[in-house]
Order: sequence, then structure tokens, then C-alpha cells
Amino acid sequence: MKIINLILLLSFSIQIQSQNIISLKERATVIENIQKDRFDNLLPKLMKETGIDMWILITREYNEDPIIKTMLPPTWLNARRRTILAFYYDKSSEKVEKVAIARYNFGKNIPSIWNKEKEPDQWKALSNFIESKNPNKIGLNYSEHFAITDGIVKTDYDLFMKNISKKSAAKVVSAEKLGIRWIETRTQYEMTIFSQLVEITHNIIKEAFSTKVITPGITSTDDVVWWMREKVSELGLKTWFHPTIDVQRSENSDLYAFDGKSKFDIIQPGDLVHCDFGITYLTLNTDCQEIAYVLKPNENKAPAFLSKALKEGNRVQDIFTGNFKFSKTGNQVLKESLESAINEGLKPQIYTHPLGTFGHSSGTTFGMWDSQQGVPFNGDHPLQYNTVYAIELNTKVFIEEWNKEIRIMLEEAGFYGKNGFRYVNGRETEIILIGKKDKTINN
Repeated sequence: MKIINLILLLSFSIQIQSQNIISLKERATVIENIQKDRFDNLLPKLMKETGIDMWILITREYNEDPIIKTMLPPTWLNARRRTILAFYYDKSSEKVEKVAIARYNFGKNIPSIWNKEKEPDQWKALSNFIESKNPNKIGLNYSEHFAITDGIVKTDYDLFMKNISKKSAAKVVSAEKLGIRWIETRTQYEMTIFSQLVEITHNIIKEAFSTKVITPGITSTDDVVWWMREKVSELGLKTWFHPTIDVQRSENSDLYAFDGKSKFDIIQPGDLVHCDFGITYLTLNTDCQEIAYVLKPNENKAPAFLSKALKEGNRVQDIFTGNFKFSKTGNQVLKESLESAINEGLKPQIYTHPLGTFGHSSGTTFGMWDSQQGVPFNGDHPLQYNTVYAIELNTKVFIEEWNKEIRIMLEEAGFYGKNGFRYVNGRETEIILIGKKDKTINN
């Protein structure tokens, strides 16, 4: 039994190393560095940009504000008791003072300034800090249209307003814009990590789309889904949504991949297999859709008509990302892209969303699968630099050989900065082949 356990441990260690995934202890250090960089270098710029000179976040254990979740120290899995954070932007120094009005220091980055023995009332301690700084605008996390920036609960809002002065209460505004900018903006440090994160995601998909996992005629789509879940767990990572594997094939309707049946089908030679998969690592998330073809006996490449169909999907991607321009809204980019693609004879759907500390994040939204005319409010948010998106879309392609339309469904992480758009770590331009024979084996 000891020998078996040792072998399993060594196998797990090799898997971790092969994916360049660091230990939990090492991750804690990286996360602290990410947060310190964001607090010290990013937050002052965002507070200056949005005109909020004091940002207050109030939350309680197990009922956390989504934005506080992006700030939690790596050794905190939840807030403790009632946790209050206050960020004060000093215009003269252009720096942010970070304090916690809480029983404990908020990790290594934010010290607590509340001495309960001297001032038993936490709300009074918060009010005293506000009065000492005399801010012009006090931002709280409430928002009608952006869920992630609507984190303050009614109880905490009411208690806050009850316990501050009338003068301070008159300065309270929604921190919606600041919250969105905090959530959507990526630092250079984060982007270095993001590239590796996408690479890990691609590697897991490639392994899933291989005969190591799939035996045509035996393996079901649901088997592959659970293999991916297990693989992620073995690597010490998490998924932020349950993966999807579905198939399209010649004898089924176009809607087969959408009616749920193909998610529980046996994968067969000649199938076009599609995945939707994402992981969470070092505070960031991926969201990726790729396609694969199951080779038939004596085939060594995908049929030309499927490869051509993928090129049409790539063309929709190019049209779409080519329209990215600073300060354009998501609805503007969506409209221009759909019109251009349709004028080229393509049949696109675009439903791209912000990606980062959340999978379906806050920021510029470019359509939804059932809202191709635009998305109110979220689609009106202007495109900003240093943001990442899940470039998610599909295009219908008529396949004469199958006498039906198929959908080429693609999704890749893309970064938009001052130098324009780029994919975080490439995109799929060739169909993955399941069952490709080694060149050294004689056919």
C-alpha cells in the first residue's frame, strides 16, 4: 500500500510540474504580490480617473461583497465578522491610504486601525476615519445594472448611513464606475500570469481531445466532461463552471449540439467535437471553446470542408476584434461587426464578455446569444485599455457533404491595450485531431 501511495504521489508531482503549476504556499505569495501591485499602482489611477476619493467596502463573513472577494488575503477564504475596508485617495501625493476598520489586519496589505478597547463601536471608528479625511465623494458598492458592483447589503447600507454625519451622508455616491474599472483592468504582472493560465487550459483540452481519454465508439461526451473535472482537481486547480462537451455529425440536425442530447452521446469516428471549458488559478479565470475531429479509419486529417468552416469562424473573429477601439461601446462594436460579417456572406452570432477575476466579469459586454441587437447598460460600457475578454462567438456554415448547417463555436481569451488587440496565448486555427497516428507507425 505504501509503495502504491508513493507512486501516486510521484505521478501527481510530475503532473503538477508538467503544467508548471506552483504549490498553494507559493501561490499565496504570488497572490499577495498581485494584490499589493494593484492596491499601490492601479487603484490610485482608478480613483483619480473616477473622481472618488474615498471608497468604502463593507461585508460580513459568508456574505461577501464580490469585489472584496478579489481583495481577500490568500490565507482568508472568507471575510471575518464584519469587515470594513476604506481607501482614501490623497490628491497631493497621488497615493491611496488603505485601512481596515476590523478586528484583524486584512492580510499583509491592509492594516486594521480599529482599537476596540479604545472605541468599542465599529461604526463610530469608521465615522471618525471619514471625518479625519474629509473626502469629497464617498463611494459605496451599489449598482442597478452591474451585479458585481452591487455588493453592499441593505443592512450594512442602512447602518452606515445611520452612523455617519449628515455632511458625510450627502457625499455618498455609487462606486459603480470605480468597481467596474477595478474588476476589468489587468496589470502587466497579471497578464504574464494570464498567458500561462491559458496555456494550461489549452493543454488540458488537447489531452481531453486525444485517444488517451477518448475511445471512439465507447467514450461518451459526459465521460470527457468528468475527465476534465478530475484532471483539474488532480492538478490542484478549480473550474468556475461545469464543462461542456458536445458533438455535431452528418446525420443529426443543426440543433443537435444545443438540444442537450449530444451532451450524453457516444463519440463516434467522423464527429465534430466541441468543448466549453475554463479554470481558476492565481485569482484569474479562463473560458475557452475549441473543436476537434474524430478521425475515421485511414484518415490522417480533418475533411477539407470542416477545415474551411473553421476558417470562416476565424474570419468572424478577425472582423470582430478588428473593430475594437478605445471608448467604443460594446453595442457599437457588436453592430459594426455583425454588419461587416453578414456583408461578407457569413452567418455570425457574437456573445463576448469580460474575463478576469470573474469568468463572466464586469466591463464591456458585446452581445449575448439571445441579444444580437445589443445589451442595455452592460453593452453601453465603453471599451477600456488593459482589459481581457472571452472572444466568444459562432458562425453557421452549410456543409454540402452533410447537407446541413453546422456551427463553428469558438472562444479564446483576448487582451485589448494601447497597442491594440491580441490573443492572450493564441487561438485555434487548425482543428484538433482525435486518433491521429504517430508518423513512426506504418499504416
